[in-house]
Amino acid sequence: MINLYCGGSKLCVNTLHVLRYLRNDPTLGIYLSKEPNYTITAYCDSNWNACPDSRKSVSGYIVLIGNCPVSWKSKKQTTVSLSSAEAECRAVRKVVGELVWIERLLHELGEGPSQPISVFCDSQAAIHIAKNSVFHERTKHIEVDCHFVRDKLQEGLVTLHHIPTVE
Repeated sequence: MINLYCGGSKLCVNTLHVLRYLRNDPTLGIYLSKEPNYTITAYCDSNWNACPDSRKSVSGYIVLIGNCPVSWKSKKQTTVSLSSAEAECRAVRKVVGELVWIERLLHELGEGPSQPISVFCDSQAAIHIAKNSVFHERTKHIEVDCHFVRDKLQEGLVTLHHIPTVE
């Protein structure tokens, strides 16, 4: 039995999720390499109109430290996206939000990232929208997501890169 006191922080919630994951099957585990590679990398993707009933998209991401997965999520988006680029922008925003949290956690532990975190996305349109400071009429509905990502780009926390879908 493991007793944890955490005061309701996000770290505690994630710790409890990991412990529940491991408790369900003792043969499961999370691989952590002993190599001193602390490079953080993130991949995100979205499946536009994935749900046949609601036409909502499904977004997902994975965050790696070195070659070890430390955070991942796949979830149906809360609103219907009008385009695949909009769905991808929301996926990028979700992973960047997670990276902000991970960066703060590592900074508190004394191991903050020494370089910008590479975020890989298969949508060139989403990358262009996030990097472009001029909004067009067609992107007003995702303006808040784009501003958040653009702020993190300008702060130097993340860099956005295109990766082909097959990779």
